[in-house]
Amino acid sequence: MISVLVVEDDPVAADAHRMYVERLPGFEVGAVVHTGGAALRLLERRPVDLVLLDLHLPDGHGLDLVRRMRSAGHGADVVAVTSARDLAVVRQAVSLGVVQYLLKPFTFPALRDRLELWARYRDDAAGGEASGQAEVDRMLGALRSPQTSALPKGLSGPTLEAVTAALRAASGDGLSAAVAAREAGVSRITARRYLEHLVDTGRAVRSPQYGQVGRPELCYRWSDGTKA
Repeated sequence: MISVLVVEDDPVAADAHRMYVERLPGFEVGAVVHTGGAALRLLERRPVDLVLLDLHLPDGHGLDLVRRMRSAGHGADVVAVTSARDLAVVRQAVSLGVVQYLLKPFTFPALRDRLELWARYRDDAAGGEASGQAEVDRMLGALRSPQTSALPKGLSGPTLEAVTAALRAASGDGLSAAVAAREAGVSRITARRYLEHLVDTGRAVRSPQYGQVGRPELCYRWSDGTKA
């Protein structure tokens, strides 16, 4: 599970962000705090993978918190969630390594898309060496490009999201096109098209599943960063 620290001074917004994160397969909220100081104290006791950070905190600016985190050796990635639209602030956030910048108010799908993009980036950057510039470009593109951009003709963003959610929620053995179709509420042929698209873009792998009789059925599972 990917552990997330929510840093938000507004209790109502903090609770909404927590619920959003907990709706995502593979993510869990490690803690919710309301100040930068509380965030630093929490990180000393319990490291997390990702910080969901409001920039307007009662005890200082969120970017100052990022600086203090790095000085203290905390390497968790940061997603800024803020109403700050000043492009100078955006530039500072990028220079400090903030991996995503999401403007309030935002919807669950907007946060989900960015966290899933970040999770793909994290998987791609898990270790080893890049084979060349193209692989580096693909990894960085996974972080910055919208998930639904450049979809092949005939594929839609909402259906891709539904099939992706079904695949990510599946057990380690993965699922078949028939199961994905049932979970996403589409036909088997449609589900297979989207599953094949996920394979083509490196987000899923497929393998034959052999039964007792007949032809093997293709089984799909979410990619863990390895190649099929």
